Amino acid sequence: MDKKEVKKGTLLLSEQPFVYVLSSKFRTEYCDVCFLKKDLRRCSNCQYVYYCGKTCQRDGWSIHKLECSSFKRIIPRIVPDAARLLFRLIKKLGKGGSNIKSYYTKTKYRKFKDLMSHYPNIKDDPIRMEHFMSLCGVLSELLGNEFMPNTVELMGIYGRMCVNSYSICDDELKTLGTGIYLAASIIDHSCQPNAVAIFQGILLNIRATEEMGSLNWDKVFLSYTDTLQTPEVRQKDLISTYYFLCKCPRCLDPKESLIMSAGACPNQKCDAPLPLSKETLENCYQCGTVISEDVKQQFKEVTELTDMHLQNMKLAYLDVCKVCLRKHEGVLHRLNIQHVRILDSAFESSIDFGQWDDAKKFGIALIPGFRKYLGDIHPLLGLLYLKLAKILAFQGDLVSARKYLRESCTILEITHGDNSNLYKNEILPLIQECMLH
Repeated sequence: MDKKEVKKGTLLLSEQPFVYVLSSKFRTEYCDVCFLKKDLRRCSNCQYVYYCGKTCQRDGWSIHKLECSSFKRIIPRIVPDAARLLFRLIKKLGKGGSNIKSYYTKTKYRKFKDLMSHYPNIKDDPIRMEHFMSLCGVLSELLGNEFMPNTVELMGIYGRMCVNSYSICDDELKTLGTGIYLAASIIDHSCQPNAVAIFQGILLNIRATEEMGSLNWDKVFLSYTDTLQTPEVRQKDLISTYYFLCKCPRCLDPKESLIMSAGACPNQKCDAPLPLSKETLENCYQCGTVISEDVKQQFKEVTELTDMHLQNMKLAYLDVCKVCLRKHEGVLHRLNIQHVRILDSAFESSIDFGQWDDAKKFGIALIPGFRKYLGDIHPLLGLLYLKLAKILAFQGDLVSARKYLRESCTILEITHGDNSNLYKNEILPLIQECMLH
């Protein structure tokens, strides 16, 4: 244990991946090695992998040479990301990778075998076993006549891959690929985390978002799941992906589910979050307004409609979001998680379509929900403030732009650091723009 006091923004761990892959859907847009979006050139042999230049092609060859001929053999088919990651793990472990140590203190380290495999859970999980068997088919084709681990060994590798993978994200937290980080696997989960994982290309940086008396890795937590979900959804995700249930303060607080699924009081002057799905509810507990059956029925219809759109909306459709938001008025509480998530989709979609007035309106309305469920120091909240600052600066409202820019800086200096690409490429130019006018 490091007894030195840990302040907000302290870099707790910086680590390169043990193995990693770029998502196949981005393989023609981003460099396979550094994950930067640039003009790319293809590997002349397999015609499958793309690089931003000779340096990355040279740096990536030690790994790509193990898969290049296999890709050439199956082109033009796309290799599933999980199959490619598993292939790289097999190759790396077969060439001495099992002896690699990744340190999280000066003396403590993790090897690949130290990662939990959850072998019994995987074996009893029909969904995971179906996935595993499908990957075995792809692997046998990729490996050809080469050595392939026995089923037990391969399932152990597969389990460690599934349970310990990190989604590698860009500056705006869009997932670009997947990586295994040995040292970072020491960090446990909480839906109320005190640290955040941010990437610079493929480099993983873990930073503290709360002050700690000292660095004790048993008390450092990341969120493995989306905290913009109800406790029930979070628990379902955790048990199906990681085989445990969370017992953090948020998950144990009965008020969490109530607020996240709350309806609005029919009295527009009252802001009480009401459990309108309860048949026994007769009056607002705060103002005493009568809750009619019509109010409950409308709430049920709106939540079902919204849930359907959230389930089906792979992309943020602005017109669908606006329909939902109109139906939410006076029915869903402003902190209802369905309302917050639709606002988020509406905000991003408005930006995509250049609808700046809508984006500003939705973004400002989104702030209370983000602060409630993400906390005051979270990269998504910092990015929300930054996007609002950009919109307002573009519209010429520099007073408001500076206000949101200050909020953004306060958060992103902690989560990303002032040496990050985001800070240098996005925030500093905006600071100069706002101050020069």
